[in-house]
Amino acid sequence: MVGYDPEAKCVSSVEAAVAGSASGLVSRVLVSPLDVIKIRFQLQIEQLSSRNPGAKYHGILQAVQRISQEEGLLAFWKGHVPAQLLSVGYGAVQFMAFESLTKLVHNVTAYNARDSFVHFVCGGLAACTATVAVQPVDTLRTRFAAQGEPKIYPNLRHAVVTMYQTEGPRTFYRGLTPTIIAIFPYAGLQFSSYNILQQFSEWVIPAEEKKGGNVKNLVCGSCAGIISKTLTYPFDLFKKRLQVGGFERARAAFGQVRMYRGLLDCIRQIMQEEGPGGFFKGLSPSLLKAAVSTGLVFFWYELFCSLLCALKNTDSTTRTEG
Repeated sequence: MVGYDPEAKCVSSVEAAVAGSASGLVSRVLVSPLDVIKIRFQLQIEQLSSRNPGAKYHGILQAVQRISQEEGLLAFWKGHVPAQLLSVGYGAVQFMAFESLTKLVHNVTAYNARDSFVHFVCGGLAACTATVAVQPVDTLRTRFAAQGEPKIYPNLRHAVVTMYQTEGPRTFYRGLTPTIIAIFPYAGLQFSSYNILQQFSEWVIPAEEKKGGNVKNLVCGSCAGIISKTLTYPFDLFKKRLQVGGFERARAAFGQVRMYRGLLDCIRQIMQEEGPGGFFKGLSPSLLKAAVSTGLVFFWYELFCSLLCALKNTDSTTRTEG
């Protein structure tokens, strides 16, 4: 059901936006702790190793324990309000744009709207559109997740006002360049991998045994998330490093801090100081998060679309009988 299906014609663009925002909301609540750990790992200059005495975090379980002890369990949902705004807005724009683009491809070109290449291109373009729309919220989410104790920003309003007054409006779009560069192939791979895996499952599983479609959507979505995240991960790290520029005071408690003049300078400094492995800091929680979040997003999106279709069919049947 992901993407325009000329045979089904069940979900409109608006309904896709509703289903996308709902799936983003539910998924965000469940994956927020992994996101906080991932961001902490990405922003740490020191090597993620217990052999490094200067490293605050060196493993997922150790990070969970330390964050819990120092900041409490609610720390795993730091920045949850902007994160929810991000997920709801991103999900709505992305899926609405994706459904509209695949429908446009079907109507004005000779390409099949269900083709994996079409899903790659439309998925990438839809994600770029959604990214530009929600980038300010993403920057706020990163700042909240990155700050320690005492807090620099006590609430969302204070963060927006302070950042605008001290750093200017452009600060809300820090890290946009690596984000756009990374998000096109990342989202494209997500949608195309999901499409390929769904087609593969249709081929492998006999028609008479096709039960538990929701579980299949979850598994296909999780695998698609792992594939896409692994191939595009370094750009996500560059984005996070750039987003906390000008925020060094709040990062002091976590270890060394660095200032970057742009994307190329960020890449150069990481390569010189941290080596090639620095580009993949936080990969393990990120892959875990990608598997869980992507699986849940596709799972809930398909489920909400099915519910909307069922409601429409019930309503049309009632009107016909009436």
